[in-house]
Amino acid sequence: MTSRDTDEAHRASTPLELFFDLTFVVAVAQAGRRLVHSLAEGHPGHGLVGYLLVFFAIWWAWVNFTWFASAYDCDDPLYRVATLVQITGVLVLAAGVPRAFDNNDYTVGIVGYLIMRVALTFQWLRAAHDDLDPAARRTARRYACGLVLVQLGWVLLLVLPHAAWKWGVAPLAIAELAVPAIAERDHQTTWHPHHIAERYGLFTIIMLGESVSAATVAIQTAIDDAAALDKLLPIAAGGLLIVFAAYWIYFAVPIHDYLIGSRQAFLWGYGHYAIFASAAAVGAGLEVSVEQAVGQAHISRFAADASVTVPAALFLLATWTLHSRHHKRGPAQQALLPTSAALILLCTFLGAAAVPVAGVVAALTVAVGIVLAARQGEGDVRPNVGRRSGTEG
Repeated sequence: MTSRDTDEAHRASTPLELFFDLTFVVAVAQAGRRLVHSLAEGHPGHGLVGYLLVFFAIWWAWVNFTWFASAYDCDDPLYRVATLVQITGVLVLAAGVPRAFDNNDYTVGIVGYLIMRVALTFQWLRAAHDDLDPAARRTARRYACGLVLVQLGWVLLLVLPHAAWKWGVAPLAIAELAVPAIAERDHQTTWHPHHIAERYGLFTIIMLGESVSAATVAIQTAIDDAAALDKLLPIAAGGLLIVFAAYWIYFAVPIHDYLIGSRQAFLWGYGHYAIFASAAAVGAGLEVSVEQAVGQAHISRFAADASVTVPAALFLLATWTLHSRHHKRGPAQQALLPTSAALILLCTFLGAAAVPVAGVVAALTVAVGIVLAARQGEGDVRPNVGRRSGTEG
């Protein structure tokens, strides 16, 4: 296993990587389902804290595998077996999500996380053994050591009294995030910009898929309950407009040219926690809005609407901050997404019209963006998924 070329032509996601991503659908769906339950029962604090913590574990495990695979994917039998072990860990983590939310019992989740990290540690040790570059071997050993030390911290936290979680989670999360920065301080792994951009784009689609599923639930509920048809179809329509606009906005510009060094890549990659988490949370919010509309949620209309508009606005702001603003020209283009995020937040105060109007605002954001781009002479501004000028492999 030796490092791959950062300029390798036609580098694309492999079937194994797509299979790996698919297993995360289960974990994200579990986290979203418990978030819906907590919000609908009027426990937003408990639900949000649990969701953000569980989603951190899901996101960080995916991030670690993705960047490693971009630099070292050799796709031989040993690599495949190690990746399948990681997939097993993802499924165990997903199985532990309900316990983590309902009982604050993170045992199963940490066991799943540990399975993933042991397999990834093996991959880094293998890279340290096989790579011909001494600097690359040193970086790989640092990664392996960092993973082991942090995982020992999680295991220690598990056996300590439950009160230790209050003080131990944040330091360990920071330690997790610090491992790549320390490991690559004098030698950058050979991740591929086009490949990384494509991998992040595909995972964004998976997160948005949770919202499409929620809109489908709204439509199905409306069909089954004709009396609620006038309440649910606008929610479904508004939700779909938000999701379609989110897709268009994220993929409107290529990003691989921006990923030219570790500093940009770290900030961009880490910041996607907000993009991924908010994209998936929109789906949970739509389900809460549906439950409130049919009288199954014990929260106000305002709270139900906020569960959609707040993550939608956060998605726009995070996408602008990390992704879109690097390609915007002129104050009008730069102000478009922040302004739209503010307008979507204001939609929260519109009562039953909040979600559909927020969807219209999102759709208008895309339309205005197209007009502004055309005036700037940018030419083709269609989403660049699959286009060689965008997120090609």
